[in-house]
Amino acid sequence: MKISTEKLIGDLKELTQSFVDKVQSIKYLETNQLNWKENDAKWSILECLEHLNLYGDFYLKEIESSILNTRYNRPADEFKSGFLGNYFANSMLPKNGKITNKMKTFKDKDPRDSNLERTVIDRFFKQQKRMLELLDMSQNVNLNKVKTGISITQLIRLKLGDTFRFVIYHNLRHFVQIENILKRLKVEV
Repeated sequence: MKISTEKLIGDLKELTQSFVDKVQSIKYLETNQLNWKENDAKWSILECLEHLNLYGDFYLKEIESSILNTRYNRPADEFKSGFLGNYFANSMLPKNGKITNKMKTFKDKDPRDSNLERTVIDRFFKQQKRMLELLDMSQNVNLNKVKTGISITQLIRLKLGDTFRFVIYHNLRHFVQIENILKRLKVEV
């Protein structure tokens, strides 16, 4: 995948802002609605958001450190995705508004049965605000040359542009899940 760096960052900022807007509209739901699950195998809205927060705990620090410590301070006009990064990012994308490829969640990122409170929403807002700041900061570095680790191993390093895509597409994936929960709850926001 090749895309102008400016367009990539703009698209990712727009997606991130859409997550903030969506959570802004659901934060007024009752706590029992935010914790509602169709069955024990499914997640609640708060569990989806906490799962994203757990990933955010790792990736926001990793991205920030990579941006602040790089010597590649000249942005490239174009971002060219790496093979592995493109695969990981695209594997997160829903297809036609549906999650078609189910994935097993790593135990340390699984919020199931965590007795979650509304503070999960505040944490999500803070993380998304930080993501928007990091996207702004990334305009001053080379998204092709700056590398980040991934949460499952430090042995694999992805291009910063692919890491942003992976994390934000992962968020998108779980917002499709949240939309499905809202439909089953028969709640319009």
